[in-house]
Amino acid sequence: MEFSDQPPLGKMAQLKEWVHGHPRKTLIIVGAVLVSLALGGAAYAWMATTPSALDDTPIAVKPKPKYYSPLTGSLVKSETATTKPVTAIMIENSPDARPQSGLKQAEVVYEAIAEGGITRFLALYQQNKPKLIGPVRSVRLYYVDWLAPYNASVVHVGGSARALALVRGGNYRDLDQFFNPSYYWRASDRYAPHNVYTNFKKLDALNKAKGYKTSNPKKMLRDDVAKPKKLTAKSVSINISSDSYNPRYVYSKKTGLYKRYLGGVKHNDREKGQITAKVVVAMRVNMKSVFEDGYRESIDTISSGKATVFQNGTAYNVKWQKVRRGAQIKFTTKSGKTFALARGTTWISAVPNDGGSVSWR
Repeated sequence: MEFSDQPPLGKMAQLKEWVHGHPRKTLIIVGAVLVSLALGGAAYAWMATTPSALDDTPIAVKPKPKYYSPLTGSLVKSETATTKPVTAIMIENSPDARPQSGLKQAEVVYEAIAEGGITRFLALYQQNKPKLIGPVRSVRLYYVDWLAPYNASVVHVGGSARALALVRGGNYRDLDQFFNPSYYWRASDRYAPHNVYTNFKKLDALNKAKGYKTSNPKKMLRDDVAKPKKLTAKSVSINISSDSYNPRYVYSKKTGLYKRYLGGVKHNDREKGQITAKVVVAMRVNMKSVFEDGYRESIDTISSGKATVFQNGTAYNVKWQKVRRGAQIKFTTKSGKTFALARGTTWISAVPNDGGSVSWR
């Protein structure tokens, strides 16, 4: 707009006079101003709700939740996987029972003398479902003590008097073959009593039929344990009873796992090959013979003692403690701090204080 051809009036007076003389131009200008204001308002609203390309403030992203197996501490796909039913299976270890089936897929295994120096396994499963498991044998009281905190179903063929009284007392999920024979079978290529087998197709059906749809297992502390620069335990020997039953472990730096040997040879799962473990625990225990329905072995499980943990090719001297039957075993350092096991398959051997030993190099 130009005002040079008008008398020297004040600015507002000049504007009023110009508007009065140019009504058409005034409408055009006012319209343009209104459009500009509308566009500017929309742009402001958009900028108020949209991150600016010049704004380098990081946008908070909610992390995806992670779920871990309560048995091994390994990652699982969903929260539902952490509450699937846990199944504890008694598996024989006499020479006539070897090679066993399903042991390599066990997530936690307890190894102890059952009778006459012959060891037996308590194998626990939650995520893994072997297609063949056995030979299944009888249960002892101390195995019940170890399985109690896992809220597990108990798979066995009979047992010692005290163990059966406890398992059949109504507080445990008893899947005894004596009362559920259709969920087990006897293999024709082995002779009794070393030939009772089952699988998870049958065990899942049996758990479901009895209403055992979930478990709430108590956990051992697990963590992402860094591999040390120096390996102190590449070979581990555990003396439980005699050469036929004493395990040995050899560490593989490539896989980070211990390969298991038994009786001087590879300890193989018949279907899956040599058994391995991420963590090996040698737990020193007091053991004695007691009379029940005959003489039986007895292990002080509700107690404490020394233990050596082997993981990532390294040995750690710790203390184990179990304060009651339903409590999980806890490992602590010399200073009393809870010791974290590495994530993965774990084998725990009960080594008698009287006559047992553990060595490594």
